[in-house]
Amino acid sequence: MSPRQITVLGECVADAFTEPANTANELALRVLPGGGPANTAVALARLGVPTRFLARLSGDVFGRMFRAHLEASGVDLSDAVAAAEPSTLAVAELDAAGQAAFSFHAQNTADWQWTPGELAGVDLTETACVHTGSLALVSEPGAAAVEEFLAAASSRVTISIDPNVRPLLVDPEVYRAKLAHWCGLADILRLSEDDLGILLPGTPPERACDLWHAAGARLVVITLGADGALASLDGRRLLVSGAATRVVDTVGAGDSFTAGLLHHLGARGLLGGRLDALGLDDVAEACRFGAQVAALTCSVAGPNPPWRNQLEQLATTGGV
Repeated sequence: MSPRQITVLGECVADAFTEPANTANELALRVLPGGGPANTAVALARLGVPTRFLARLSGDVFGRMFRAHLEASGVDLSDAVAAAEPSTLAVAELDAAGQAAFSFHAQNTADWQWTPGELAGVDLTETACVHTGSLALVSEPGAAAVEEFLAAASSRVTISIDPNVRPLLVDPEVYRAKLAHWCGLADILRLSEDDLGILLPGTPPERACDLWHAAGARLVVITLGADGALASLDGRRLLVSGAATRVVDTVGAGDSFTAGLLHHLGARGLLGGRLDALGLDDVAEACRFGAQVAALTCSVAGPNPPWRNQLEQLATTGGV
């Protein structure tokens, strides 16, 4: 049997949400463990996938929170680096629809300091898929080391990338300049319609899919919020409806969708290579499952993805 483990590489971010304070000149913050790759790792582990997380974890108060959160969710941290630098902090403001706008405090923090030596010894023998993206792929000095790791791994495992564009922190031109190269490394590219609007303004999703296929990505999935997702496998496309839910906030929804997608593909033995056995029906089922995982994440506060038993209960009751 092919290996089932999924290895996730990327950042942990302390997500601080504003809350009402006792007086007008105070600001109260509720801090939750987040960060796109960390959210995906947690969601995968909670779904029952053997999940290893390659992270640089600070020893500060936030880093200790990350470690406890990841371990409690069943994530393997045996290859995580104990970092001397501080953790990354993001302050989130939610609008009336639960959409979050983030401001980042991320200069010289632990997440971006990867060295080739820290990744050189990672054993991928049991890994079917490496997933990464977000700021780890664009934040120097570590981004170059992450790309080198992906290039070396791409001949042995399925590569999944989520750009997760953060224009307030990194100039979108940096993402645009790198995206074709990432598609050359990736088998799966998952991004949001907001990402698409930033990366290729005014470009229809179908045209964007064709451009990214031409650059090398076999499966492109563009999530459309409550409207579901557009998936394109080598140019053959389908639209999957979203799962209805009561939205508390949308933090971590895309990360949870990715976890559901990868979980479903991995459980069917479709990860571990170049997706040669993948069919459009498989993609549709995986996207529908991903949408259910994302909907459950939206139904609670913060990046708090569901556990497998919650998905099983959902299947029994037929609703979110």
